[in-house]
Amino acid sequence: MKEKLTAKLLSSLQVTGREYEVHDTTITGLFVRVTAAGARSYVVTWARGRKKTLGRVGILTLDQARQEATQYLADARKHGEPLAVSQGRKGAALPSLRDFIDHTYMPWFKTHHKGHEKTLHTLDNNFLPIMPQRIDSITGRDLEQIRTGWMQAGNKPSTVNRKMGSISGVFSRAVEWEYIATHPLAKLKQLKVDSMGKVRYLDQDETKRLREALDSRQDEARAERETANKWREDRGKELMPSLLLLPFTDHLKPMVLVSLNTGMRRGELFDLKWSAVNFDTKTITAAGTTTKTSDTRHIPMNKETFGVLEDWKKQVGKSRYVFPSQGGGRLEDVKSAWLKLLERAKIDGFRWHDMRHDFASRLVMAGVPLNTVRDLLGHADIKMTLRYAHLAPGTKAAAVELI
Repeated sequence: MKEKLTAKLLSSLQVTGREYEVHDTTITGLFVRVTAAGARSYVVTWARGRKKTLGRVGILTLDQARQEATQYLADARKHGEPLAVSQGRKGAALPSLRDFIDHTYMPWFKTHHKGHEKTLHTLDNNFLPIMPQRIDSITGRDLEQIRTGWMQAGNKPSTVNRKMGSISGVFSRAVEWEYIATHPLAKLKQLKVDSMGKVRYLDQDETKRLREALDSRQDEARAERETANKWREDRGKELMPSLLLLPFTDHLKPMVLVSLNTGMRRGELFDLKWSAVNFDTKTITAAGTTTKTSDTRHIPMNKETFGVLEDWKKQVGKSRYVFPSQGGGRLEDVKSAWLKLLERAKIDGFRWHDMRHDFASRLVMAGVPLNTVRDLLGHADIKMTLRYAHLAPGTKAAAVELI
C-alpha cells in the first residue's frame, strides 16, 4: 500500500503474521517493510528488482531514511546504480557515530572488555561535537580539533592520549567490520609523554604521618563511640557496640595497610573475597576476572599483611568480601575517607593508586629485581616496571664506575 510515512504511522504498523510493505508517497522509492515477525525496516528501490535495506525503524529516524533514500536515488539517476552499491560500501545506510557506538560497538565491547562503564563515560562526555555525524564523514581534522580543545583546556598529554584511545578503538572496529575504509586517526600521532616521569611514593616522614593519621583516626572514632554510649546509657537507650577492643574501627586502616604491602589495585581490593586469601600458604590470589590484564597472580603476604587480615577476618565474621560495604556487598568507593585521611596526615599529591607505586618503589630500593617487581605488580610488559629502575640502589653509579 502507499501512504505518507509519519512517526505516528510507523508506530501503529501492525504485526499480521505476513510480510507487507508501506510505500512512502513523499519519496518515491522509499518504503517500510514489516516482516511476519514484526521487524520493521526502511528499504529503498531504484529499479525493478533492485533494492537495499537502509536500516531498522527506531535506529534510523524517518528523516535520516528519507535523506539516505534520496542519495541512493540521485546516484542511481546519475550513475545507473547507487555508489554505495557499485563501490561495495555500506554507503548511505551508514549509522551516525552515536548509533554505531550504542547499537554496534558497545554491545561488542561489553562482551570482550572490562571497564565498559568508564569507556562509555569517556565517549559520551568528550566527543559530543561529532556524535551526530555519519561514521564515514568524521575526519582526522575533526578529531584534531577536539584534541586541541582539550589541550587548551589544560588536559595533560597522557589524559589526551587516553581519551583519544577510547575513540580510536571505536574506529578500529568500524574499519575491521567494513563500515569505513580508513581509520581517521591513522595519521594523527599520539602526544609525547614522559613514560619514565616522576613516580610518586611516600618518603619516610610521610609514611610515618600516614600511619599516625590512621591510628589517630581510630582513636577519635573509639572516643566518639564511648561518648555516644555514655549519652545513650544516661537515657536508658540501647548501647552501640564498643570499639575499644576491636583492632579496627572500620575498613580504611586494613585496606590502606594491605594496599601498601601488596601493591594491589583498588578495584582488586574491592573485588577481593576471603576465598582468595590463603592463610596456610600466606598468599592472596588476584583472580584474572578482577585484574586489569586478565591474568591471575599470587601475591605473598608479609608479616604485617597476614596479621592485619587475620585480625580483620575475626572482626567482619562471615562476610563474603574481604572489605564489604555496609550492606555486605562489594565496596564501591573510599574517596571521601581517603581524602580526609590525607588531610589529617598533611600529605599532598598522593592518590590511592600511588600506594601501588610506593609498594613497587620500596621493593626496588631494597634491591628486589625488576622482573620480580613486575610479577608482583602484575604488569603485562616490563616497560611498565622500568619506570622504577632509577630507584635501584647504586645500579647506574656502579655502571659508570666501570669506565
